[in-house]
Order: sequence, then C-alpha cells, then structure tokens
Amino acid sequence: MTPEELDKTFDDAVERINAHTEPFPADFLLRLYAYYKKATNNYERPSSRKPIINAFKTNALFQIKDITVEEAKTTYIELVNNYFLYRK
Repeated sequence: MTPEELDKTFDDAVERINAHTEPFPADFLLRLYAYYKKATNNYERPSSRKPIINAFKTNALFQIKDITVEEAKTTYIELVNNYFLYRK
C-alpha cells in the first residue's frame, strides 16, 4: 500500500468510527485512542476530567511507544475493520 493509500484508508477508518452511534467497549476505545494519537503524531497529554481515565490512556500510549506512524495507522485500520466485521 502506498503512503497515500494508507492515509486514505486510515481517514476512512476514522470516519467509520466517528459516524458510528452505538457505544464501543472501553478496551477497544483505549486501543483506538492510542493508535490514533500515534498515527497522527499527537503528543498532547490526555485531558479527561477523571485521573483514572488519564492513567489508562497514558498506559495505552506507553504500550505502543515503539511502533512507527505507519504501523499505528495499519493497526488502527485493522482494529476498525475487525470490529465491524465481527460485531453482531
């Protein structure tokens, strides 16, 4: 996949998530959060009002600290595709 194709596929996956109206499982959201932040080079600190949520988000980011932006985009896409494929 070319970098342009990867970006387009990633953007499409983000749109699918944003358009979905039903709640997601918390563990799935944390994984999406971490891969999205890494894929978009967003290094801002988590900003939840609840410290425990910030701790979970920080931990999720820490777990993927050694992957590349391309790996983060690819994994995000896979997570989204698998979620919509297997949810029922």
